[in-house]
Amino acid sequence: MKILLADDETLSRERLRDLLLDSANGVEVVGEAANGLEALNLAIKLKPDVVLLDINMPGLDGIHCARELARLPEGPAVVFITAHDDFALQAFEVAACDYLLKPVRRERLAAALAKAQRLTPSHWERLDETLPEAAREYICAQRGNEVRLIPVAEIIYFHSDQKYTTVKTLAGEELIEDSLKSLEQEFGNRFVRIHRNALVATGRIERLEKGGWGGGKLRLRGLGTLLDVSRRCLPGLRAQLKRLGKAE
Repeated sequence: MKILLADDETLSRERLRDLLLDSANGVEVVGEAANGLEALNLAIKLKPDVVLLDINMPGLDGIHCARELARLPEGPAVVFITAHDDFALQAFEVAACDYLLKPVRRERLAAALAKAQRLTPSHWERLDETLPEAAREYICAQRGNEVRLIPVAEIIYFHSDQKYTTVKTLAGEELIEDSLKSLEQEFGNRFVRIHRNALVATGRIERLEKGGWGGGKLRLRGLGTLLDVSRRCLPGLRAQLKRLGKAE
């Protein structure tokens, strides 16, 4: 069994490594990560069977990292690690994905690995459904075997084109597989639909201008070109601008 350790505390990773080497036969620690982004990239490259994943980590935390791991074609099983026994952990247990409380005990680690080894794709679906609902602060864009974190606060707009969605920031563009519908549901009022294939960041809106064919043109901060607003989306955009105090 190939194991990936993900914890921002060096001592915690060392303790886990020692426990694994001392108590488990056929276990190989193939890599260590200090944050969620490193864990994602190593999981793609090393293809571990199990990730021992700390929940509280800087940047991409363990919960959101687990969501991204679940998207991988052959994603690893995940055992969560935490110093806090709170209500969210009940959801993990119901989903048959185990968790460990720090300091980790040898017996619990062995039991968790045995449970993780039995994890199936259907269990992953249940896990995703029971993870606490929380809008992401980062979007993960995969390019080959590398994952890049895009801060949601830096996104200007999302644009959909058939299978993929383009994420536009001042730094450039990245492709993701999230649908506009799922992004719209997740981020609520932070983004507003201006076209059937486009969502824009409400915080980037400068003003709405008149356009042809009953639609409009939208000017966004940091973007030199105007974006088309469809006639169908215009009423919803105007209502949103009114709530934000940016009425035309």
